[in-house]
Amino acid sequence: MSTPMNKPGASGPASHGRWNAGWYARARRVDSPNHGHRPQGAAIDLVVVHSISLPPGEHGTGDIERLFTNTLDFDAHPYFQTLRGMEVSSHFVIARDGTLTQFVDCDRRAWHAGRSYFRGRSNCNDDSIGIELEGLEGGDFTAAQYAALMALCRDIAARYPIRFIAGHEHVAPGRKHDPGAGFDWKKIRNNLCDLGWWFPLDH
Repeated sequence: MSTPMNKPGASGPASHGRWNAGWYARARRVDSPNHGHRPQGAAIDLVVVHSISLPPGEHGTGDIERLFTNTLDFDAHPYFQTLRGMEVSSHFVIARDGTLTQFVDCDRRAWHAGRSYFRGRSNCNDDSIGIELEGLEGGDFTAAQYAALMALCRDIAARYPIRFIAGHEHVAPGRKHDPGAGFDWKKIRNNLCDLGWWFPLDH
């Protein structure tokens, strides 16, 4: 039996105790200013998986949080000059130890996908939930991250009518390449196949 998929704002048994409106009760909350309204009638039916590490290849620096809250010191590392002026966010970040942080209410539009197109629709930020995994594009991810991601996806499915999960590389091909070859889509599909979602391995 697949997990019930409720409309945003639903408070049925599947989401009881796990959601406070669009905020996930099992995540640490840090509010990002980088978000907006979703278009009226947008169906939140897509999860987009990303990877990020700041500086590239380094973990646990706190710089992802600073980037998403517009407090990053762009002079602290040469790479940060490429990020100067950016205002970006994701709904969730999963650290290497599996710690989950939420930056944007899932009922709202986070700024994670940029120019994007997926299954006949552009502007994937409008109808997606973005999840960043701390790690280098193309690199490996930890068992704790996979466990946290799969648990989060199940709880997202309890509240939102998700039909698809894809990488940033799938919604912005040629422009983005994360999470990359090191991400184990087969593991995700095998664990979540009962949800009836489309997975990248299905095409």
